[in-house]
Amino acid sequence: MKKKLMLIACSTVLTAGTLTGCADKGGEAGTNSTPIEGERLTSIPLPITKEPITIEYWRANDAKVTASLQNFGGIAAYKKKEELTGIQVKWTHPPLGQQKDQFNLLVATNDMPDVIYYNWYDAVGGPEKMLADGRIIRLNEYIDHYAPNLKKLIESDPDIKKQISLDDGTIYMFPYIRSEGRKLNATAGQIIRKDWLDKLGLKVPTTIDEWYTVLKAFRENDPNGNGKKDELPYTGSSAGSLNRLHEFAPAFGVIGGLQFKDGKVVYGPLQPEYKTFLETMVKWYGEGLIDPEIITNDGKAIDYKITNHLAGTFGAGVFSGIGKYMNLMKDTNPQFNLTGVPQPIGPAGKPYSKDDLDMKVLSYGEAITSSAEEDKIKYIVQWMDFNYSPQGHELFNFGIEGESYTKEGDAVKFTDTILKHPKLTYDQALASYALSVMDGPMNQDGRYLDALMSFPGQKEANAAWMKADDSLALPTYLRFTEDESRIRASVLNPITTYVNEMMTKFVTGKIPLSEYDKFTQTIQSMGIDQVVKIYEDAYARSQKR
Repeated sequence: MKKKLMLIACSTVLTAGTLTGCADKGGEAGTNSTPIEGERLTSIPLPITKEPITIEYWRANDAKVTASLQNFGGIAAYKKKEELTGIQVKWTHPPLGQQKDQFNLLVATNDMPDVIYYNWYDAVGGPEKMLADGRIIRLNEYIDHYAPNLKKLIESDPDIKKQISLDDGTIYMFPYIRSEGRKLNATAGQIIRKDWLDKLGLKVPTTIDEWYTVLKAFRENDPNGNGKKDELPYTGSSAGSLNRLHEFAPAFGVIGGLQFKDGKVVYGPLQPEYKTFLETMVKWYGEGLIDPEIITNDGKAIDYKITNHLAGTFGAGVFSGIGKYMNLMKDTNPQFNLTGVPQPIGPAGKPYSKDDLDMKVLSYGEAITSSAEEDKIKYIVQWMDFNYSPQGHELFNFGIEGESYTKEGDAVKFTDTILKHPKLTYDQALASYALSVMDGPMNQDGRYLDALMSFPGQKEANAAWMKADDSLALPTYLRFTEDESRIRASVLNPITTYVNEMMTKFVTGKIPLSEYDKFTQTIQSMGIDQVVKIYEDAYARSQKR
């Protein structure tokens, strides 16, 4: 039976010299009360240990991996890591699509694996409850002694330092990091038929007024050249509502949810600017500039409309949108061309985004469970830290040099093994070598993105989307108490549903905008002020980390 660890329930102060600072408070809430002694590592020794060690590791599988491999142990980066570190891994993957249910069953047992990789914000009660219940352990002291590479990242970047920690300073996972946050987060947005613009003598729109001009031209001037007025200037998919149109709301200074305004947390749909946004969408919809089937479109419908030259603009990513459709159309219609559209400037005066583009620490990461043997933990931590070392960084971002990638100066270039694999798509091929095309415990490298963006429109889109102003967006790293989480779920979720339903009715004309005041009064009566206060408190706590 494994020797279990108890968790320390205390505040941890992060300083430039150490990640520790927690004293044992005793009782069953605390664990590992003995401070770690000994010399702090400045690099990871290879091999980490000459004694045979096996780590039991649980994480969801990925369809890109299963296209060619049984489990993550077959990924070239992990095979090389085992060779270098001398540590083996026994992988357990729940069936695809069942990871959440299987995770809940797993953490309810007394015999967990050593390591779990998961979206910890999705765990019931979040990582705070996992720590309090003794399911995972606090890592601050271990990182301070045995993880020099992650420690360096934390201490060199105030954003990472803040985002990796809970409100009390606790670090509980080796996370999926994007230190180049803005570049790597700005990979989705509005996409437009560049060849249609060229045909009509138009430029990529940069303002709301220019958007109207372009959409109107797409509707009236037959850019697909079939002699019919069948163009859908703007399309997409919104699963039962028109909330996809909230992509245009930031131009008016609002978001379709909680946001900052003049330094304060507010609810966007209650702001007067939201009504101006709705008025614009009512006009666009009434003039046939918005595909009425956005509400019912599925992936196949979107594919059909784009590849059959019906759609002028739509929202998607550099790979899932531009790359996908450019590859589909390059042989049948070489003139087909897509590019990204920057966030539009409207009455608010700036190209605002609804998203936190400077997010650097994501909610995915690997945590050590309380089932891990105590004398094994320092080796597990070193094994985890390897991914953030210079050698591990390149291995888990790009794979094996000479096989999956080559270098040209500082630039990285993927080989034909990745880009022209005879049986696998590029992302499936890369997933057999590295984690960068999925998610994983590492610092994702922006060069992977550059190496995969093969069409000019992809690079143009990423560059344009990076320039958005994200000062309206709340940080993604806010943490909530158990009571706050309960209130958020019971109060905010119904409000969000109501706003999406009413927005759709306003835009489609089923309810006149003369009833807007009644709409805002209903939101108030549903308890939105209580939710705003919760976010204000969570933000205030986050700034003290």
